[in-house]
Amino acid sequence: MTVTDPGRRRYVLATRPGEPDVTRPALGPRTLKVPVISTLQRELGAQLLDACDGRRDAALAALDRALIDAVVAAHPAPTTLGEPLITTTDLRKTYTVGGQRIRALDGVDVTIHQGEFVALTGTSGSGKSTLLQAMGGLDQPTSGRIVVDGQDISALSDGKLSTFRNQTVGFIFQFFYLQPFLDLQTNIEVPAMFARVRSGPRRARSQELAAIVGLGERLKHLPRELSGGQMQRVAIARALMNNPRILLADEPTGNLDRANALSIFELFRSICAESGMTIVIVTHDQDLALHADRVISMADGKVLS
Repeated sequence: MTVTDPGRRRYVLATRPGEPDVTRPALGPRTLKVPVISTLQRELGAQLLDACDGRRDAALAALDRALIDAVVAAHPAPTTLGEPLITTTDLRKTYTVGGQRIRALDGVDVTIHQGEFVALTGTSGSGKSTLLQAMGGLDQPTSGRIVVDGQDISALSDGKLSTFRNQTVGFIFQFFYLQPFLDLQTNIEVPAMFARVRSGPRRARSQELAAIVGLGERLKHLPRELSGGQMQRVAIARALMNNPRILLADEPTGNLDRANALSIFELFRSICAESGMTIVIVTHDQDLALHADRVISMADGKVLS
């Protein structure tokens, strides 16, 4: 894998062993629009409180809806779908727990296109996290096919799966999984270390990503010195480090307060709209899910819609 100077706004990497390098636009500070949430919170908060006759809960709910609508308007969905990027065919995953056979995935057929922002929803145990992990090569299906970026990853060896996870997919989890004794910048750089990127381009890229997520002044801070929202921003920057084609996020706002959840939602929409990256999130937050480009609802291991 080779990487150009991030200041040139290009990131070069080989998608598969033996193939020529391909060049994709790298996400940079000039790519993303100015966040709308902080401005609207100031401008609309007092107005909505007056409009709701001082009822704080009603005003907050109205502000919540206004902020989400504004984020979607500022970072609209693509007008046309890109090429299919993730396709699952008759995907099945079964576990045996205490002698009982559990069907976590039961014949799942989905197609997700380049540049889409997709939300997977459903109750606990519906199979949404299992599907996300299968798409990212973290969990092997019992049967069926998963084709991602032209590769049937259900048939890849462990070594090729590791390469796929490092170069094609960025992962974001509810609990951040930052290394507690590494500073912010080094945490961001971990995926590039595994890809054997030289220190110069690696440091420049991590500085650029820290600026994108609003933490450019905290590069030498340890995770314990950051808030929950800031730690999730570090995790997003880390997931973007190798310029993946796909971001997969499992309950990325589950441990955050509402203000930070909305801020992370805006960051996702901005990345998707401005860079064309495909983003798939698992969420229980129906308000946020309904403002994704598409919602895939699941129950009992099956896709409902």
